[in-house]
Formats: sequence, structure tokens, C-alpha cells
Amino acid sequence: MWTHRHLLGIAQLSRDDVLEVFERADGWLAGACGGAQRVRPLHGRTVVNLFFDACARTCASFEVACKRLGADVISMSPQASSIARGESLLDTVKSLDALGADAIVIRHPASGAPEFVAAHIRASIVNGGDGAHEHPTQALVDALTIRRHGKKFEGLVVLLCGDVLHSSLARSHALLLGGLGAEVRFCSPRTLMPRAVESLGPTVRGYTRLVDAIADADVVVTLGIQNDRQRGVMIPSAREYARTFGLNARVLARAKSDALVMRSGPIDRGVEMDPRVADGSQSVVVEQVEAGVAVRMAVLESVVRAADRARSSG
Repeated sequence: MWTHRHLLGIAQLSRDDVLEVFERADGWLAGACGGAQRVRPLHGRTVVNLFFDACARTCASFEVACKRLGADVISMSPQASSIARGESLLDTVKSLDALGADAIVIRHPASGAPEFVAAHIRASIVNGGDGAHEHPTQALVDALTIRRHGKKFEGLVVLLCGDVLHSSLARSHALLLGGLGAEVRFCSPRTLMPRAVESLGPTVRGYTRLVDAIADADVVVTLGIQNDRQRGVMIPSAREYARTFGLNARVLARAKSDALVMRSGPIDRGVEMDPRVADGSQSVVVEQVEAGVAVRMAVLESVVRAADRARSSG
């Protein structure tokens, strides 16, 4: 049984924890597809989406997940909070905690922000992405999407191509998929590749040539360019990036014939991915969005229930 009051990163999860999320999410997807009567396990609970780093898709996914669980949901941005007038992150979160929030989803540009506030409040904290550190729910979403296509994680080759250095998803994928037995490949220009990338796990490999990295890949995930997180110009131009790292049909042909193409955020068409690939038969981008709501439902229900059990036993 899931025992975590918070979801701060993939490293805290065991294999059984991950499988439990998958099973719960599969159940929610099956219920939605089968038209089953709605169950609202978080009816009467309050969840706050506190997004200091803009990401409309992740915020909307959490909001829909909350509503389907029956929770009352409040979505806030820095402009709508007292932080715009100088209040600290901790004081803001403590106020939400005092108002009776059962869970707070935090997305913040500073790595470690969710873990910091989790140590000071009663509410459950879910990491919605913290800088270039982690994005645990999206990694779980992608892994579930892969699993639902019948692919086994052991020996799977997963390529993540793009701005690896500034990606919150790259580390989560390395920990999650690598822990499940997959080979995780990162591919980016040298200026966007972390140092000692192989230190993220024994099955992690770094590449600076897409044609080499994509060979025999089972899954290809594009990450895009995080211009808002970069200091200075780290690629010559969008045109040059598209020429050397853009995913098109010719390059994709070097992967396995049934390789999945994934992207968790808005696609920069013509730069990171050719429109014909983005809309092609191998693309599962829309399925990722559908799985995203189910995974976040599973996570929110799990952390709130774990907090309830901890309080009742303590």
C-alpha cells in the first residue's frame, strides 16, 4: 500500500509504488472508457494548484484530475498571490495549509522548492515540476503510456532529445525508466547536455548526434528548448537546431518501426519535430494527455489517503 504523504520525486518511489500508480490510473481510464458511475473519493477535500512556473497543460491536467475526484480545486499564479507583494513561498504555503488545503501541487522554477515546503506544513505536497530537477508525475504519465502500448520496460530503449540541461523531465525519466530496466539515452547539443550525465544511472547514455542516438530506439521523446531557463544563447539558431536535432521522418526511420513518438508539452513544429511526425501514426501525444489526468488522479488520491492514515495512526 502507498505510504507517501507527498510525491516530491521519483527517487522516493519503489517499483511497487510505481506499479500501484499504474494500476490505479488504468482503473480510472477503464472507468472513463466504460462509462462507469463516477466515484469521487476526494469529495469535500481541497486541492490547490500553486504554479510559479507557467505550464498550462500540467495545471489543466491537475485541475481536471481534482474535479473528477470530487475535490474542490483552487488554481493560483504568483500574480494572484501575495508573493507579488513580497511574501515568501513558505508563508504563502503556510497560509494555504491553515485554510485547510488537503494537498498542494507546486510548480516552481527553483529546484527543491516542493521538498522545502513539505517539511513545514500538514498538507500533502505534489511536485508539479521544480526547475531542472524533476517532474515526477509527467514521467509516470509517459511510462504508463508506454506500458499501455504493450512494451516491456526491461531492455527498452528510450531516447529523450532536446534541452536536457534545463529539463525537469529528463532526470525523472532517468530515475523511473532506468529503475524499471530501460536504457535511457539523452541527446542534445553539447551546450545543453549536463556534465557527467551517465551519473544519473547505469543505463543512462549521452549523445550529441541524433542519428546515432535514435538507432533502434523503442520510444522517442522530444523535450524542446527551454529558452526561459537559459542564460545566454546556447544554440546558434532555431533553423540550425531543426537541421541537426529536429525529428523528421528520415531520422525517425532509424528507430524501430513501431517506435512511439512522445511530447509532454506544446510542440515547436518545424523546429523540434516535423508536423508530419507530430501528427503521424507513431505519435501518442494525445494519449499522453489522456493518461495524464488518470495518473494525477491516482497520485492525488494516494497522497491524501496516506496522509489520512498517518494522522489516524499517530
